[in-house]
Amino acid sequence: MKLRFLTVLVLFSVSAVAQEKGFKIIEKPAEKRIDILYNDRLMTAYRYDDSIMKPVLFPVNTVSGITITRGYPLEPRAGERTDHPHHVGLWLNYESVNGLDFWNHSTAIEPARRPHYGTIFHKRVESKQAGENRAELVVHTEWKNQTGVLQLREKTQFIFTVTGSRLEIDRTTTLTAADTKVIFKDVKDGMLAIRVARELEQPSGEASEYIDASGRVTKVDQMPAEGITGLYTSSEGIKGDSVWSSRGRWVMLNGNIRKQPITVAMIDHPHNPGYPTYWHARGYGLFALNPLGAAVFSNGQNRMDIELVPGQSIHFKYRIIIQEGKALTAGEMNTLADQFAN
Repeated sequence: MKLRFLTVLVLFSVSAVAQEKGFKIIEKPAEKRIDILYNDRLMTAYRYDDSIMKPVLFPVNTVSGITITRGYPLEPRAGERTDHPHHVGLWLNYESVNGLDFWNHSTAIEPARRPHYGTIFHKRVESKQAGENRAELVVHTEWKNQTGVLQLREKTQFIFTVTGSRLEIDRTTTLTAADTKVIFKDVKDGMLAIRVARELEQPSGEASEYIDASGRVTKVDQMPAEGITGLYTSSEGIKGDSVWSSRGRWVMLNGNIRKQPITVAMIDHPHNPGYPTYWHARGYGLFALNPLGAAVFSNGQNRMDIELVPGQSIHFKYRIIIQEGKALTAGEMNTLADQFAN
């Protein structure tokens, strides 16, 4: 009898351990965050802190737990740049929506200037599902001006998938005009973006400010280059700083963190406006795409102003890839882009 009880107990324990594998989604409303875990390790968190003026995914980690996003300003780390406090994690917003700047808004903006800026508010979670190798989170947000007047309603679906050492994040966003028409003016700053860790920046000799080992902000004529390994490559074979303002269906950023090869990539979808998108990728760590900035990126040859009447929607779908252990090649990226397109 004792032996039978012990056998049942062992089987129950093994079953409980097995159930811990795969994804888990944990809501923490008091902390204004939703954690996405895989095998009990944090992959990312959907965060809507009041201080960042928009929901973001922060941090973003590899499958083994290496953080590929900059920590500043939420969780600053020694050696990081302290520019652009509105660059937080992985996010989607835009610089000119009915004349409101949703991109550059942060606590660094002086109160007198804030009427020119917009804020994106998390409203609710529609649904969440977590399985062995796939998780889904659907959220609703509202884009408002500083007096609370609604401009856009947003519905976003995140799909998280793990395949071996690769994490894929699909973001599908629908933006719907509220009770007035909405104009997206053709401007530079937008739309889907990630601010990467210092090690994934491209080497640069420019002056900057960074956080020293004591946690103080230090100004330098040139940032230290040791351990800075990033290099952009586009689907068109363009590399480095030249990727900025080019068009392509994907761009990848290859580098190393703690000697571990890392690829961070974004893929555009053929159904998106402005496909193939323009790339707003900067060597200092801003990795972004902007399908609506045609005039800026084409030196005025093209233009992409978009107007929505009340109730009309516009849709954006992108895939973000975080690969560790082996850098992705252009051929592999083409295959992944074909899979996403289909």
